[in-house]
Amino acid sequence: MERRTSERRKSDETRLRTVVDTAVDGVILIDAAGKVLMFNPACERLFGYRADEVLSQNVRMLMPPPYRDEHDGYLANYQRTGEQKIIGIGREVLGRRKDGSTFPLNLSVGEAKQDGGPVYVGIIHDLSERKAADQAIREAMARLEAVVNTAVDGVILIDADGTVRMFNPACEKLFGYAAGEVVGQNVKILMPTPFHEQHDGYLANYHRTGERKIIGIGREVLGLRKDGTTFPMDLSVGEARQEGGSMFVGVIHDLTERKRTEEQLVQAQKMEAVGQLSGGIAHDFNNLLTVIIGNAEFLNSTLKARPDLKKMAEHIVLAGERGAELTQRLLAFSRRQTLQPTMLDCNAMIEVLHKLLRRTLREDIEIRSMLDPALEAAFADAAQLESAVLNLALNAQDAMPEGGTLTIHTANVPLDAEYRAHHPEVPEGQYVVIAVTDDGQGMAPEVLERVFEPFFTTKDVGKGSGLGLSMVYGFVKQSNGHVSIYSEPGLGTTVRLYLPAAPGAERTGEPAAAVEPRSVGGRETVLVAEDDPFVRSYAIACLTGLGYRAIAAANGHAALEELGKGTQVDLLFTDIVMPGGVNGWDLATRAKAMRPGLRILFTSGYAVETLVSRGRAAEGIALLNKPYRQAELARRLREVLDGGN
Repeated sequence: MERRTSERRKSDETRLRTVVDTAVDGVILIDAAGKVLMFNPACERLFGYRADEVLSQNVRMLMPPPYRDEHDGYLANYQRTGEQKIIGIGREVLGRRKDGSTFPLNLSVGEAKQDGGPVYVGIIHDLSERKAADQAIREAMARLEAVVNTAVDGVILIDADGTVRMFNPACEKLFGYAAGEVVGQNVKILMPTPFHEQHDGYLANYHRTGERKIIGIGREVLGLRKDGTTFPMDLSVGEARQEGGSMFVGVIHDLTERKRTEEQLVQAQKMEAVGQLSGGIAHDFNNLLTVIIGNAEFLNSTLKARPDLKKMAEHIVLAGERGAELTQRLLAFSRRQTLQPTMLDCNAMIEVLHKLLRRTLREDIEIRSMLDPALEAAFADAAQLESAVLNLALNAQDAMPEGGTLTIHTANVPLDAEYRAHHPEVPEGQYVVIAVTDDGQGMAPEVLERVFEPFFTTKDVGKGSGLGLSMVYGFVKQSNGHVSIYSEPGLGTTVRLYLPAAPGAERTGEPAAAVEPRSVGGRETVLVAEDDPFVRSYAIACLTGLGYRAIAAANGHAALEELGKGTQVDLLFTDIVMPGGVNGWDLATRAKAMRPGLRILFTSGYAVETLVSRGRAAEGIALLNKPYRQAELARRLREVLDGGN
């Protein structure tokens, strides 16, 4: 009986030893003094020692500091007090190989009795591969996070319920929210009507049926900014599975600039098509007028005996001549008139024209000239340019029925790639600009959109052909120039004619200061108050590119709210004409009361004289006229920041 029991014990020990020797994890046995009693093959592979090198040695040889230094004390404390730090618990520690390198391991320790004393069995699981995988995942996530955070396009992550889980910096710029304001909220806060109301139903229908309207497809939608404005965007959505649920990644590309460029291109194409039609009509109509006027003159000369019929022939001739004037304007608009461009001194032309305008315009119209003494010569047809300026002056008079001020301004203006980005039809180069400004009734946006179209007029029937501005537009375009118009109801209108400067031609005065090839920036904080989203975005981009920290405000109220937060602001850059009850001048006054040392730079599409005369500004203010280039903005900012208001 005793022999069979001994044989069973040996058989059990053999099976146990086989299990230990073939185990993937290391198995080590130590006594109460820490001496190694067993060291299985897996331990040999893990630590790089043969079993005979470790058996009877203290287990500390397998431990790096500080575990090695703490081990004896820990064992003694456990045997004295029973306090367990690892026995029966297990934890992650470091092991030390024979070559001195270390590796992470999970150590589980159990206690048993042998020959009346305690022995400890350690199960060692190598964590190297898992740690390497975790590290690889962390590095991949860090790279992905860097890509997402530096992406030009917005990246947003939402869960199956529509809750925002990630909102990258590009999204913050696009929507005007800080990430902390959006993460944890339903993505509907970024959607205007009707997308806002449809979103939950769409998600529920997708989860239920798998029907896709945008996921994996993408489409053009509208985004809703924090300030309540919307913008067009291209939204591409992808789906991923995470922890058993769906996660959706949206990539948002702002289409604002593209849409604006497309609208300008469509407008240019429309004007070109209308111009071609107008030119064809004018050409054919001129042929008819030649016959009509010629025959009427012949009749006039042969009807001396019939005064009544002779008078009718004279009326036909006069009507035909008026028709010829209209066709000439159509030809000007269609850019098919014959031009005789020369090196033109625009200042001298304006001085001569000033006398003509004084005799032509009503007495209640004050005429002012602001001529740049360093103006370069322009390459243009003198007669057509005089006619264009006269047309603008007459239009300005009509816009000031109760009198007002007409200002004609000349300047040298370089139009570069920055300007061309907003006006792709305009070639880069040096231009001479003639600006005609009135402080009359102004025009509504829907009128501005059509103001250069032929036969479009807001005047009463019989009081205007609708071809005056069309002629101006066609003449300037045919001269390889550019026309811009800025107007608001109740404030007035400014029309700018950009004509190509004549390189190398003699100037009337000292040459204008050369534009610096590199704009001088700064590190100050600038608060930009501008109601036009396109102008505001352009100003922010310019300031950021110059190194400034820029804060955007959509109106005067938003700017005052920002100042009320205690935000550090070195300069307020504000448009003067803004809706909402707080214009730029009011904003500056209240901002100065809040912060007496605040520097202020105004901007406007109107001449400062007009703004002063209409009570919209005070004399002597620091003003930057629109449109401005980044170099002009940089120079003016430094003048105000370094010299004060």
